[in-house]
Amino acid sequence: MKLVLASSNPGKLREIRSLLQMDVVAQAELGIADAEEPHPTFLENALAKARHASRAARLPALADDSGLCVDALGGEPGVHSAYYAGREGTREERDARNNEKLLGQLRAERGAHYVCVMVLVRHADDPRPLVAEGIWRGEIANVPRGSNGFGYDPLFFVPELGKTAAELDPAHKNRISHRGAALRKLLALLREPAPR
Repeated sequence: MKLVLASSNPGKLREIRSLLQMDVVAQAELGIADAEEPHPTFLENALAKARHASRAARLPALADDSGLCVDALGGEPGVHSAYYAGREGTREERDARNNEKLLGQLRAERGAHYVCVMVLVRHADDPRPLVAEGIWRGEIANVPRGSNGFGYDPLFFVPELGKTAAELDPAHKNRISHRGAALRKLLALLREPAPR
């Protein structure tokens, strides 16, 4: 099956491509712009992205919407994770500002989790999209550590490993991350026989 991947985030593209054993083309390679993400939930945003890419490419589409949810902030930044501290600048500049803003808002309570909702539509109007969710629990570190990963990975501390997500090698991160968990669930759904 050939899929269009509904993302222009290079970190997500790298991770998803390393986990999939399929022919995957990024939407940017087809000249497809990012979809709007105005919705309040990860699921609605992932569906909007998948349907947009599928309609434009006329191919099945895979999309994820993911973010960091911090307990002390009532689940923020959540669906606003990518633009938590504004939309200006490059992806790297936004990531740095997002991390700085997050650290400035936290005190003693540091519990957090990453969420990833992965959606696959067979065509733009697919009435039964495949949906899977992955959650990765951890804490927010006091200072950024590590140079792998992207986004909040330098701050996302995994207590049982004693490392941040950005200190893990990419293959290890993919085995235990929210995105890896969601994609494995989605692939299992894809292998199930279709209902009659």
